[in-house]
Order: sequence, then structure tokens, then C-alpha cells
Amino acid sequence: MTLAELALTGDLVRPALLTVPDLLRWPQHRADVSFECATSGTQRHRFAGPRLYDVLADAGPGFDPVRRKDRLRFLIAVSGTDGHHALLSWAEIDPDFADAPVLLAVTIDGTPLDGAGPQLVLPQDRCRARHISGITAIRVDGGYRFGTAGRLSARPVPAA
Repeated sequence: MTLAELALTGDLVRPALLTVPDLLRWPQHRADVSFECATSGTQRHRFAGPRLYDVLADAGPGFDPVRRKDRLRFLIAVSGTDGHHALLSWAEIDPDFADAPVLLAVTIDGTPLDGAGPQLVLPQDRCRARHISGITAIRVDGGYRFGTAGRLSARPVPAA
């Protein structure tokens, strides 16, 4: 069996290429999740894997550790083999802020995901809204900048 790989990239001190066996090195957490969807009814699954926060914190996000709120400008983009993408903020997963129990699941209902790749599991989301199967990439980005208020200008709207 070929192991699925997940690329951690972006504003990280230690970008990495990880497999499900690599993700087993972090503390494992379990989540019994019930998804209530209008189209497919209620689905219940048991997921296990490391917290997204633990994996990304270990990769060394490039925020200024002295400035506590510097973390708030970082975004986390997740992509999967199923063609889905999701966006999270660092504040959602950080224990000092929202501390959401977001998992990089390495098993679903006891079945290992070595070949399929990990799944992004947000137990607090309704109907698996940001659930990503077969994660191929996670990018941490804190590099975008806003202009100063006095220097912004509106684009003219064309006349109808």
C-alpha cells in the first residue's frame, strides 16, 4: 500500500511532508461526532488523531512569540484529494483563544487512513461543513498585509 502524504507549507520554520504513521507521533485524541445534514440525515463516526494545533505548533509557525496577538493574523488553508478546501484562523485552534478541538484524524470508526490520508475533523461544524477527506496540503499564511487607512482608495464604479 502506498502511504498518502500531507505537505505542511507556508510560514513555518519546519515545513514537512507527513504520512498517517508520522501523525501517530503526536498525542492522539478521540472525537465521537454526530453530523446532522438535511440531505443525508444524521451520521455518527468516531475519529482519532492528533490535534491540528499540536502538529502546526510543532512545525514552528512564523509569528512573533513576544506579540501574543500576532497569531491572530494567521490563516490555515487545507486541501484534500476530494477537491474540497477549507479555511481556518489560527485563533480557532489556539488554546489561548477559541481552542477548538480540530483533529487530523488518522482513523475513522477504527479503520486506519494510511492509504487515504488524514481527515480534517471539526466536531463543532454542522453537517461536516469543513470536513476534508484525504488531506494533501495544509498551508499556514500570515504574510498578507492591509494598507493603512489613509492610503486606501475606492475604485470608481463604471456608469451604467
